[in-house]
Amino acid sequence: MNAILLMLMGLGAMALGYFIYSKFIVEKIFKVDPNFRTPAHEMQDGVDYVPTNKYILWGHHFTSVAGAAPIIGPAIAVIWGWVPAFLWVVFGTIFFAGVHDAGAIWASSRNKAKSIGALTGDIVGKRARSIFMIVIFLVLLMVNAVFAVVIANQLISFPSATVPVWGAIVVALIIGQLIYRKLIGLLMVTIIGVVALYAMIYAGPMFPLALPTEVMFGLNDRQTWIILLFVYAAIASLLPVWALLQPRDYINGIQLFIGLGLLYAAVIFASPDIVAPAFNTEVPEGTPSLVPLLFVTIACGAISGFHGLVSSGTTSKQLDKEPDVRFVGYFGAIGEGSLALAAIIAATAGFATLADWQAIYHSFGQGGVGAFIRGGANILQDGIGLDAVLSQTLLTVMVVLFAGTTMDTGLRLQRYIFQEWGSIYNISWMQKAAPATLLAVGSCLLLAFGAGGDGSGGMLIWPLFGTTNQLLAGLTLLVITVMLVKLGRPMWYTLAPLIFLLTMTTLGLLIQLKSFYDKGDWFLFTLDLVILVAAILVILESGATLTKQIKENKTAKA
Repeated sequence: MNAILLMLMGLGAMALGYFIYSKFIVEKIFKVDPNFRTPAHEMQDGVDYVPTNKYILWGHHFTSVAGAAPIIGPAIAVIWGWVPAFLWVVFGTIFFAGVHDAGAIWASSRNKAKSIGALTGDIVGKRARSIFMIVIFLVLLMVNAVFAVVIANQLISFPSATVPVWGAIVVALIIGQLIYRKLIGLLMVTIIGVVALYAMIYAGPMFPLALPTEVMFGLNDRQTWIILLFVYAAIASLLPVWALLQPRDYINGIQLFIGLGLLYAAVIFASPDIVAPAFNTEVPEGTPSLVPLLFVTIACGAISGFHGLVSSGTTSKQLDKEPDVRFVGYFGAIGEGSLALAAIIAATAGFATLADWQAIYHSFGQGGVGAFIRGGANILQDGIGLDAVLSQTLLTVMVVLFAGTTMDTGLRLQRYIFQEWGSIYNISWMQKAAPATLLAVGSCLLLAFGAGGDGSGGMLIWPLFGTTNQLLAGLTLLVITVMLVKLGRPMWYTLAPLIFLLTMTTLGLLIQLKSFYDKGDWFLFTLDLVILVAAILVILESGATLTKQIKENKTAKA
């Protein structure tokens, strides 16, 4: 099959989802009100609560939720064949991710921009909230610790990406001042930012920068990068959102769409055939079953619980008008779906032969970022004639910048979790931004360096990320569903996706539990068991609340 047809089918379906389905969900189910006073206005403080132009907010939301995950997951999942990965990305984006993301922003905005964890306490109960907050903390811990490793590894492998990656921060700081102080219009700011960013991408191969490989101060190059990344993320998480987070995310969002445009244009001109099998009947030994693992391997790009944390943690605090949830939330999911689709195409059509593809996918877990960069660079070179090194630099910068923006937002969200715990348990010092940030950074570094010693300790619990993340997405949909029922609105548009997702995730946790038991990995076995029990308890609590509310609604109508 030709990759052009796959691209057109995928993008066409997502476009229909946005123009038709999202309009129905936002206007008829969520019933957004243009006159509703959002928390960004009601609680405006110039730091976290800032009314924001929907295009800039879309950039923040989209790049924060995207990260490297919509590349890694699909580029690994094609080992089962490109058809299952393609279908889950497309239909997951339309009927799962878009509804989940827009719904989480709407639900949080309607409740003073509370996080989905805190919101659980109000809608479901305090016991569910306590358990939910632990699951959220684990997801953030995994994301922050592991994405630091992903970024460090890419900077080591591709030193040509160092200048544009760090230079993008300087560009964002300047753009933040230009936008906030309204010195020039948004269009001119966008042009300046994009030109500056791509000039640095072009200059990157000319001025490759790498840290010394020998050990300095007891740290190797990867450990040094990881510490530098957390120092930067800590500072970024304390700055007002308009100073760095918003402009960095906005420019990265524009940059990604330009990068995607180049990649999709290269697909049209190169017209590559997909060499990977549609359904892989000869998967490598040790590859788990497609059901349910496909639905947890591809999270971002179909649906991801981390999106609910961003939607209710930072995005809802910047929402200018309630109808903006459609563009920011649902279209943000469409953007991520288009990135996941590009990853599938690069990882299946970016190789010359089936044998070349099989050489990469020789065992489960292979592919990922490497397959995307290698395959995508081949398509760019064949389609639009970009130099191989420049193509690799462009795609590497895409990966690293989005992993970096996710890490920025993730650490800010982790700070919010500690502050919420401080509020819940009346610990005054923990409610302050600086101590909470230190706790967030400290917990990540403790995992990174305490569980392995070389900075990659986050990889130790990463095998549980997929199931934990999807569990979080299901529980977020559960909170939205309970809220809809309490308002007397139709619930099946969120209830059906959450039943499917919780079923697949619970099966995934059980399969992983057996796998950890067989391997004798008692640490992951215990952690998996704890997450499974927590999921069951929250589901039971939410189910009881949902059933009670449905009965109350029927009684009220009688």
